[in-house]
Parts: sequence; structure tokens; C-alpha cells
Amino acid sequence: MSNPIKKLASQTAIYGVSSIVGRFLNYLLTPWWTRVFLVGQFGVITEMYAYVAFLVVLLTYGMETTYFKFVHRSKKEDPSVFPTILISVFSTASLFILGATLFSQSLADWLMYPEHNEYIIWFAIIVGVDAISSIPLAKLRKDNKAIKFMTVNLVNVLVNIGLNLFFLSYCKGNYDNGVHNFVIDTFYNPEIGVGYVFIANLIASLAKFMVMIPDMLSSGFVFNKTLYKRMLRYTAPLLFVGLAGIVNETLDRILFKRLLVDDLGLDVTMEQLGIYGANYKLAMIISMFIQAFRYSAEPFFFAQEKKLGAKNMFSQIMTYFIIVVSGMFLVVVLYLDIFKYFMHENFWEGLKVVPILLVANICLGIYLNLSIWYKLSSKTGFGALISIFGAIITILFNLILIPYFGYMGSAWTTLICYASMVVVSYRLGTKHYPIPYDLKKAGIYVSLAVILYFISIFLKGWNGGETHYVLNTVLLVLYLATVFNQEKDAILSLRGK
Repeated sequence: MSNPIKKLASQTAIYGVSSIVGRFLNYLLTPWWTRVFLVGQFGVITEMYAYVAFLVVLLTYGMETTYFKFVHRSKKEDPSVFPTILISVFSTASLFILGATLFSQSLADWLMYPEHNEYIIWFAIIVGVDAISSIPLAKLRKDNKAIKFMTVNLVNVLVNIGLNLFFLSYCKGNYDNGVHNFVIDTFYNPEIGVGYVFIANLIASLAKFMVMIPDMLSSGFVFNKTLYKRMLRYTAPLLFVGLAGIVNETLDRILFKRLLVDDLGLDVTMEQLGIYGANYKLAMIISMFIQAFRYSAEPFFFAQEKKLGAKNMFSQIMTYFIIVVSGMFLVVVLYLDIFKYFMHENFWEGLKVVPILLVANICLGIYLNLSIWYKLSSKTGFGALISIFGAIITILFNLILIPYFGYMGSAWTTLICYASMVVVSYRLGTKHYPIPYDLKKAGIYVSLAVILYFISIFLKGWNGGETHYVLNTVLLVLYLATVFNQEKDAILSLRGK
């Protein structure tokens, strides 16, 4: 294994402290929320955060990737790149916050929360400041300041968790037990309910924003109009990529209420959405690793692009990535009877979607690796077309399947979408920016993980109980042994350096 790949692995590990560990700490809120709130109330959280994911992509409009591209376009860094992008994102985010605030009641009526227009204002500020903060965070990634990046994100996570504990454990817990004091009576109102989750997020996002202010001010306020026009031409397709991608990721939870409320009623629909949302969270364990990997990989790929043997290195990275995510898939599905305690038993009926969504996340990770070909070759228009293709599949299959199969239809749609995007991106990449991926190894590792999962299901039907965990552990060891046998030279070379 070459030193650059070792560097990428170490950067992924560091970013993982803030991304994986940080998101894991936030994950610990999910099992708590499923116990503090009713199933339908968790459905509200699920729906609102689906909109957040969509809006953050809209308000950053590909400017993170654009920053990496333009800052590396010449040997000497252009000092106007960062402030130009920052001013752009700051301006559009500010306009969004203003517009959402002015029309908050109309938007709340449309979302069927007519008595909670404050949700709209809170989330407008959350997504606005998160979009602005993403640009100085991208600069930290480019400068390889992973420790500072980790610190900033952990501040955000810890403030969020701390306030959740304060509002929902101390205040709500004591209030429900009939305890009253100055603090509880001042800061807690039972009518706000799930709104305290949103308030905690709002304050945490503002805290992260304030921590990043010195980094935002460090480069001055230079706005290069000529450069900005070139940036817009590059980032415009990326906006479609991002929007189509987030449609693929969140549209099912956005459409859910619209498609089922007439047949099931609002209360039952929100309960079903809550069940799906909690199990979707469990399935996103793989996506936490993908997030950490993406933070380090994107600037790494741009930096390595022109070096000798770069494409072979990209191929190796894909193989190692598939090994890791396939192993993570096995760990979750083989011990799902343990992982289910991640949520309250009221949500367990949705566990059947977890394996489907895990495989979908593997496909998403593979696609994100493949997508580097159109970013490096500046053919981002292809990325837009692929993502739009995926979005069309997502929209059509959700519209067809959700009314008949509920959240199971959503899960299968997610898998079909990402698998289709992998195939299309790979075929186009071989024509426009060929990278010699080892398809044989990739197929072996993914297929082996899925086959071992089905063997586990068969063995459970034959011999359940505690013995089943022993057999599953044997299956996991078999996967690891196969990986070591195939990759032992690379593993041993890594240990030797």
C-alpha cells in the first residue's frame, strides 16, 4: 500500500472522530427520542429533517466541491477563491432565511403544522447557518486541518446533545414527575414537545457558526466577479447532482405523508413514518463511514489527480472501501437482534427494511467513489444527468410502491435507485475517464457478504437462540478470513511501513 493511501486512511480515521463518533453520539439521541416521544411524534422529527437535508444541499449548491476544484487549478493558490465562494453562499443563505421567515405561516399550513410556524423559522436559520459554515469547514479539509475540523464538529454535537439532555431529561423528566423550580418553569413548556429537539439543533448550529467566524474573516471580503462566473459554470451541474442526490436520499420521507394521509389518516401515517425513520437511522451506520470517507477523499482525489499511478491508486481505494462497507453490513445484519435495542420495541416492526437499506447504502458509497471521474475531468454535466436519472427512478418507484407497500416500498426504491446509478456511472466513466477498477474483487466481497447473510437467515430458522450468535460469528470470521487471504500482501506491506 502506497503512502498516499495510508495518508487517506489516517485522514479518514481523524475525520471519523468528528463524523462517525459525532454522528454516533447524535445517534444515541435516536433510541432516547423513541422512548421519550410517541411513534407519531418521531415521525415529525423524521419528516422535518428530511427537508433539512434537501435544503442544505440547495443552499450550498455544490460550492464545496467547486472550492476544491478551483483552489487546486494552479500551483499557486488564488486568495480570492475562498472569500468569493463564502460571500456567495452567505448571500443566498441570508435571503433564504428572510424569505422563509416572511412566509412561515403559509409554509407551516402546507406542511400540515398550522400551529407551529416557528418550526419553519427555526429550520430556516439551521439550514442557512449550516450552509455558510460548510465553506470554512471545506477550507479546513483542504488545509488538512483535520483536528480543528474534528473540534468544530464535536462542539456542534456536544452542544446539541447537552441541550437535548437539559430540555428532555432534566426539564421534561422533572415536569412530568410534578417537580417545579425556576429553571424548569422558565425553560420548559410541554406544548413545545418535539420542538425542543429543533431548538437544541438551532443553538448548536449557531454555536458552530460562531466558532467558524474567525476563519470566515481571515481571508477578507474579496469578490472576484470573473472567477465567480467560471465557478457558476462549474457548480451549476453540481447543484443538480446534489439536489437529485438528496431527492434520492430523502424524498421517500417527504412523499410519505402526501401519499398515505388520505387513506390512513394523519396520525397513523405519522406513526408509520416514525417507524420507518427510526429503522432508517439504524441502517445509516454505513453512511456514517461514507461521510467520514467523503470528507477526506474528495480533496485527496483532487490533490493526487496528476500524480503517476493515480488511477491505479483510485482503484485500490475502491476495493478497500468495498471491503469495509461490506463488513459493516455483515456486522449489523448478523447481530440485528442486538442492534434492534437501538430503538424502543414500538419501532421493531420496521426492522425488515434494515438489510435492504444497508445494501442501498453500500451502492451509494460505491457510486460516490465512482463519481470522482466526472469531477476530476470537469464533466460535471454527466454527474447531473446520472443524478437526475436516479431522481426519476426515485420519484416513479416511490409514487408506485408507497401507496401499496408503505415504507417497504420506500426501502426497495432506495436500493433500486442507487444500484442503477452505480451501473450508469461506471459505464460512462469507462468511456470518459477510465479507472481500472477490480470488478472481480468487488463482486466477490459484496456477493460474499450478501450470501453469508442469507446463510444466517437459514441457520436461524434451523437453530435459533444463543447458538445462532455463535454461528453468525463464524460467518463473520469467514468473511474476514477471505479478505485477509485476498489482500494479505497489501495488509502486510502496510504493517511494514
